[in-house]
Amino acid sequence: MQLLLTGHAGMLVSAGDATILCDPWFTPAYLGSWWPFPDNGGIDLDRLASPRYLYISHLHQDHLDRRFLSAHVDKSATVLLPEFPVDDLRRELEALGFHRFVQTRDAEPVELDGLRAMVVAATSPSDGPIGDSVLALDDGECRVLDQNDCHPRDPTVLGRLGPYDLHLLQYSGAIWYPMVYRMDRASRARLGRDKRQRQVARALAYIRSVGAAHVVPFAGPPAFLAPELFGLNDLHADPANIFLDQPQFLEAMAAAGEDRGVLAVAGSVIDLAPGRLEVTHSVDPAEIWGDKEAYLLSYQERRKAQIEAERPDPAVVAGRGGGELAAALAGWWEPLLRDAPTLRRALGGRLVLDAGDYGVVLDPREGTLRRWEGETWEHWFCFDPAVLWGLVDRHVTDWVNEAFLSCRFGADRVGGYNEAVFSFFKCLEPARMAYLEATLAAAEAAVEGSGATEDTFRCGDYLVQRRCPHLGADLSRFGEVRADVLTCTLHGRCFDLRTGACLNGPEPPLRTRRVGDRDVPR
Repeated sequence: MQLLLTGHAGMLVSAGDATILCDPWFTPAYLGSWWPFPDNGGIDLDRLASPRYLYISHLHQDHLDRRFLSAHVDKSATVLLPEFPVDDLRRELEALGFHRFVQTRDAEPVELDGLRAMVVAATSPSDGPIGDSVLALDDGECRVLDQNDCHPRDPTVLGRLGPYDLHLLQYSGAIWYPMVYRMDRASRARLGRDKRQRQVARALAYIRSVGAAHVVPFAGPPAFLAPELFGLNDLHADPANIFLDQPQFLEAMAAAGEDRGVLAVAGSVIDLAPGRLEVTHSVDPAEIWGDKEAYLLSYQERRKAQIEAERPDPAVVAGRGGGELAAALAGWWEPLLRDAPTLRRALGGRLVLDAGDYGVVLDPREGTLRRWEGETWEHWFCFDPAVLWGLVDRHVTDWVNEAFLSCRFGADRVGGYNEAVFSFFKCLEPARMAYLEATLAAAEAAVEGSGATEDTFRCGDYLVQRRCPHLGADLSRFGEVRADVLTCTLHGRCFDLRTGACLNGPEPPLRTRRVGDRDVPR
């Protein structure tokens, strides 16, 4: 089996008669904020033009590159579809001209020209844009797990096609927190360090659970080439920067006693055979990391015209104001909120979209939007008016997968992180909103009806429920304990083991009791 890495989470897998093109990303994403790192402009695109199969793990723009697929990939390729709760991915690919599909079933292998493939779908509203997935491949001699940036709550399901010779997984940041939030520098640095450490811990938990012979750090970080975002790049191994790169993660692996790490980047070719892995680089890694800042500045200069072309168009703002914006959003969002009472409860207090000279406030209790007149809020988002009007004019139904991941905004909040807020911004159309509402309603009912019989595990001096109250991650695998605080490294929720209380979110308490106590778990 041979893998040509095409950059970020992309690769072309060749095994016998089968070729599978996975998540090719070549054009800038998220309002021109994200660029492939390292630069993959030297990849021979003719090699990618006619794969037998195409696998797109999920809808995020750094995985589903519509412009590249439209221009460069033969539409006769057969698409492997994850088993997602909504069919947005299929519709997107059909719109690009693809017409052959294999609808996989979750964690069930399929045969592809002598190659066995298994797709594991993660389907909660927090997984990518309503769904993410993992691909496992077995050619009869070697086995590969492409986890990309999917985070299954139960990692044991990944082992069904194992044991694996190679595991490729995300390890770096792909989020806007804490960089865009209004806070002092010291607080931002502290939160950045915590986030970076959790990312590394999460990746290590998956690596140890899967147990592959070799591990390639994969799917990140991007390059931020726009001058106003350039400072987001981790240029000097800053412990408070969430966008650590491949060599930094390999160092973290080594420090944790893991010596299975392999460096491979855009253009690298990995040849796999039983008991053997060889990597051939098309670019000397020293050219990238010998002076990363100089490398990125040169990359920026080469793409200068394209960077400017990707900027939001300020002309969309001309002559428009807060009343028009409020009316447009009310006509769009109020019908969605009307049919989502569980979501409205989960959203909590008011949410403000601030465009500088004017703004809009969403009141979840009333299910209404109106012009903002300075009312108090729980969540505040400040957008360049050109970005905000662009989202409205194009009727973008997933603002996370465009505006939020761009980091081109400011934010603030009262209280802890609220997953429902960002799930709402992913679901601004009826089918997705119906799925989100059903998911939240089911979770609410499960909490109300839960008893004291859930599976538990020993955590130091405590007996603790195994599943995180947030989104069900297996805490026996993803939990870390410091000073009687259990942190779920999958999503960062922290729980006081003495009381079960969630310390950084609106989650139900964790059921826990000290070993030897006679009372039932709290």
